[in-house]
Amino acid sequence: MKDELLKIKTYLLSGVSFAIPFIASGGILIAAAIALAPMGPHGADFSASPNLRLILTIGETAFRLVPAVLAGYIAHAMAAKPGLVPGFVGGFLANEVKAGFLGALVAGLLAGYLVNLIKKLPVPAWLRPVMPILIIPILSTLVIGVLMLHVLGVPIAELMASLKVWLETMSTGNAVLLAVLLGAMIAFDMGGPVNKVAFGFAAGLISQGNVAIMGCVAAAICTPPLGLGLATLLRRRLWSEEERDAGGAALAMGCIGITEGAIPFAAADPVRIIPCLMAGSSVAAAVAMTARVGDHAPHGGPIVLPVVDHRFMYVVAILAGTLVTALAVTFVKSRQTSSSSS
Repeated sequence: MKDELLKIKTYLLSGVSFAIPFIASGGILIAAAIALAPMGPHGADFSASPNLRLILTIGETAFRLVPAVLAGYIAHAMAAKPGLVPGFVGGFLANEVKAGFLGALVAGLLAGYLVNLIKKLPVPAWLRPVMPILIIPILSTLVIGVLMLHVLGVPIAELMASLKVWLETMSTGNAVLLAVLLGAMIAFDMGGPVNKVAFGFAAGLISQGNVAIMGCVAAAICTPPLGLGLATLLRRRLWSEEERDAGGAALAMGCIGITEGAIPFAAADPVRIIPCLMAGSSVAAAVAMTARVGDHAPHGGPIVLPVVDHRFMYVVAILAGTLVTALAVTFVKSRQTSSSSS
């Protein structure tokens, strides 16, 4: 069991290493475009800045490729070239059905296991030369495509609808409890379906005059990348050179409110990292809600400071969440390193 888990971690790390340049490039391009555009009541306003919109479009394109690249190279690490097509297609479809990077991880692992299974099937000698370049990619891509669209996609859509109803009922109860819940949802899948439900719920309330919910979500949005970036600076020996570089990019993305900057770290070690991110974002959201922070724009991070009510406490909330995330991640990484050494 332990050997199999170590293999899975190796596969995930392989996929992450190929996805990092896409996340860093896309995230920094998006961050630059948003940072230079004026902030309006509906977020960054690109109506008078065609060049910034162009940069934003290019950055978003790089971002949209991340699930496909992540899943494709996870499958490639498991099954070599025959795994590329089902992995890439599965990752692309994970994005299409709003399954986020967690869906891409599942797609990549499923594609790798499936291809390795097909490789073991007995086939006639005349068919063997075309198996890795034709038969295996076609069969495995068909199966992965059906799984992503008709098995994974449907429950995700139902989950999003259920979460939205649940949040609406929660909004009439304890405000701090709701903030903790929204913070945890924001950090859970970083741009995935759960994150989008929380963000959409908060953004939808702005038009109704309730900016407090968006205030706590805005503080929670940026703490995963900021906390991980800070963690790579606190104890640099715990991180590889590639992870330290990703930490710098995460700090830049966190300042602009791009939660996806945390994906390279979460994808490499989801069981340990994601709870740390949820804890930090929950703290940030709870502090913001307690201090009655309000955000008038459907965006988050330090960049929306000009349109935030109670700005000092907004900064305090972000710093608190960032520190909790960084300390929690450093703690679990230290324990992991100690266990590996002993």
